[in-house]
Amino acid sequence: MGKSKIFVLDTNVILHDHKAIRQFRDNDLVIPAAVIEEADKFKKGNDTLSYHARGFMRDLDKISAGKPFGKDGIPIGKDLGRIKVEPNHPFAPEFADLFKDDTQDHRILATAMWVRDSHPDRFVALVTKDVNLRLKARAAGMAVQDYLTDKVEDEHLEVSQKEVIRTELPSALMQALCYGPDNAIPWKEVQQTKPEPNRLYKFCWQEKAAGAAGDGGETVCARYDASRDAIVLIRSREAYGIKPRNDEQKMALDALLNPKTELVALTGGAGTGKTLLALAAALAQERDYEQIILSRPTVVLGNQDIGFLPGDQKSKMGPFLQPLMDNLNVIKELYRPGSREAQRIDNMLSMEKLVIEPLAYIRGRSLGRCFFIIDEAQNLTPHEIKTIITRAGEGTKMVFTGDIFQIDQPYLDQWSNGLTHISDKLSGQKLFQHVFLRKGERSALADLAAKLL
Repeated sequence: MGKSKIFVLDTNVILHDHKAIRQFRDNDLVIPAAVIEEADKFKKGNDTLSYHARGFMRDLDKISAGKPFGKDGIPIGKDLGRIKVEPNHPFAPEFADLFKDDTQDHRILATAMWVRDSHPDRFVALVTKDVNLRLKARAAGMAVQDYLTDKVEDEHLEVSQKEVIRTELPSALMQALCYGPDNAIPWKEVQQTKPEPNRLYKFCWQEKAAGAAGDGGETVCARYDASRDAIVLIRSREAYGIKPRNDEQKMALDALLNPKTELVALTGGAGTGKTLLALAAALAQERDYEQIILSRPTVVLGNQDIGFLPGDQKSKMGPFLQPLMDNLNVIKELYRPGSREAQRIDNMLSMEKLVIEPLAYIRGRSLGRCFFIIDEAQNLTPHEIKTIITRAGEGTKMVFTGDIFQIDQPYLDQWSNGLTHISDKLSGQKLFQHVFLRKGERSALADLAAKLL
């Protein structure tokens, strides 16, 4: 058996997942002193980075138990490797002029290269989520990897985008589904293996498909209902004046209005109606919940800090939460000013039954009988998503919306963000449903830009 590998961890890895040091099996880990210095700067605060920094420090202190790390490090735990904190080392003379600036990234890279040169008989790699540092490491001939533990595999990501089964059905089955007393058909008539809960279908008439152009004529949407053990018809429904404009929106609204589905993920490009549908469904069911909460991460293009904005907390949060107000105004404009529906929205806002607030204050709360919409969820880490979902009390429904190809966080991508994570990990659970919205409905111009730019 070959010797175990050595992985040198960058700061962003432990700030992304403070339990990362337990994810490398029996391989050894090296933490450069520069990482400790950087983590120390993040330990104070209430945000996620501070949480991970403190968690990492506590775990490392617990592992060391007051003992020095020594030359070979100390055991991390059963069936795991060893870990040590390595003092910073300079670049070898031949690389001294390659990276002249004295930055923490360069100190981490130099230390990783020193570890590699000190263990010529073992595989040594730097692990970082910083693309720029990975490029520098490769330029210096250093093996480097991304932190892949929470990444969803490509084939799983592709399945989540193509999860609707499209097929033709004989006239008798279509008649039973569309016009039968139960609007349901046995799943065995459609496929051999039992479907996962909330599996989505698009059916077309078998007899019409041959002579029809395009998609084979009229399509019928359906869903496998695990409680009935049958495939049931998805009807076109309206929510607070909002009507679905395509099949995917019809499926999304069905999930949003289904009280048995307590967790819904809506993904898709800009203008596909994700947030608008979620908000309309919440308003349509407001009597079933004590509060409707709309929120989103405070991330903007360029990753500007909220502190650059003037004013108090409400003024600072205004630009971040304005897109949610825009969707609310779209719904209000469907009704005459002063109408009962418009007044209901105003009353809900004034009585704080409908609340738009920053996501930063969710930690520590318990949300009972609440309809909670989290917009732009692709900018959340898997840990942040878990933190939010674990706040759900009895009678709470949570809806995450976002576009996994439009991420503004520097260390997240389409494979590692929290929205992709829950769609992959919770697929097949009775309480969860994911709908991928394909067609933009905001405007012809917005749809054209989404496709071609």
